[in-house]
Amino acid sequence: MTDDELVPLPADFADRFEHEERPACQLYVVSPAQIVLPAFTESLKAALDSGPVAAFQLRLKDVSDDDVLRACDALLPVCRDRDVAFILNDRADLAAKAGADGVHLGQGDGSIAEARSLLGAGAQIGRTCHDSRHLAMEAGEEGADYVAFGAFYDTTTKPSHYRPTPDILSWWVTLSQLPCVAIGGIFPHNAAPLVEAGADFIAVVRAVWEHEGGPGAGVKAFGPILNW
Repeated sequence: MTDDELVPLPADFADRFEHEERPACQLYVVSPAQIVLPAFTESLKAALDSGPVAAFQLRLKDVSDDDVLRACDALLPVCRDRDVAFILNDRADLAAKAGADGVHLGQGDGSIAEARSLLGAGAQIGRTCHDSRHLAMEAGEEGADYVAFGAFYDTTTKPSHYRPTPDILSWWVTLSQLPCVAIGGIFPHNAAPLVEAGADFIAVVRAVWEHEGGPGAGVKAFGPILNW
């Protein structure tokens, strides 16, 4: 199905979200695909202590389940101590085992309903929606807690041929109170159009972990854009 064939909204869709003023755009920090412990624990502390980060996503690739769980054991307390949501990428089963605050699901990472049954009503479940309005509405209907659009810019972190424009964010925030995340190649120099379009969160990776001044400086660099 294409976005020209959007499914109609359920009658109660809009009623599920109480209308309220949206908070200012916040920072959502995603880990590199590979980390080294315990050194990364200190890097995460430096990042989270340098500005108001709302959420941290652990996104590890090509590692064992045991390695993911060990990383969760090391990093989840860092987030809890700073009141930062700890989200695990892809794996609802491991998120449940680790006691994570939620999971971020790609389109091929299982259903939102299955993740909800594993993680409970209070978990934060996000869904990748690429550049698709239909997928975003579908995620909302299925009970996601946020939808993610991207990649907005060229990225080497997770190469993607999807290139939504900022207007998809503006469209979404007029439709629903469900938060939306902008992701993909976002740095301080190109984040403003996404913030202005209505992104509730901007998800960043290299801008933090590859900043020449270190992860703390990487987080601080977003202060002027997010009005800290």
